[in-house]
Amino acid sequence: MNLLDSLGSLRSLTAGPWIYPVVATSILLDVFLPVLPSGFLVITAATAAASATAAHPDVPSVLPLLLCAASASVLGDFLAYRLALRGGARLDRTIARSRRLSMAQERLGTALARGGGLLVVLARFAPAGRSVVSLGAGAAKRRAEEFLPWSALAGVTWASYSVGLGWLGGQWLGATWFSAGVSTLALFLAGGLAAYLIQRPAEAPAPAS
Repeated sequence: MNLLDSLGSLRSLTAGPWIYPVVATSILLDVFLPVLPSGFLVITAATAAASATAAHPDVPSVLPLLLCAASASVLGDFLAYRLALRGGARLDRTIARSRRLSMAQERLGTALARGGGLLVVLARFAPAGRSVVSLGAGAAKRRAEEFLPWSALAGVTWASYSVGLGWLGGQWLGATWFSAGVSTLALFLAGGLAAYLIQRPAEAPAPAS
């Protein structure tokens, strides 16, 4: 397949207004099913958006795609948070059996209590981190005003980064599957860095002199 065929197939996959509800649904549900390729869908649509011309106006637009991705991300976090908030004893037992969930719940509570929700933003990039943090916030009975502003910041940051990667990749490398793949790899690398920062043990406080 040459570059022109690749470009055409990328456009045909994302052409039409249906791409927005598909992207939104994938992002909305991947807080419960982290295996969904929501990041790849966002990047693919943004890569196609970089090829928009007067002759090809049917590709996605960057701004609606960004708003769609950010809104779906925040809404998904809120639904997971509310579900965990009302989960009761059964969810508490499930979290207690999971070392990963328990640690995330503890670290999230500490971070929010100190007024720092950077953990929520980092977790949005880490594999399954969004699920762990959103469910952990609800299970820990964190107040909505403590969690949701950071969730909104995380959603906007992740959506901006993903759309920006796809669009810039399309500008530099052409709106091709290769460009979408390179941008997706960059998103995965950011996720790996976020996971490392989250899992890194906190530094012990220095002894008083």
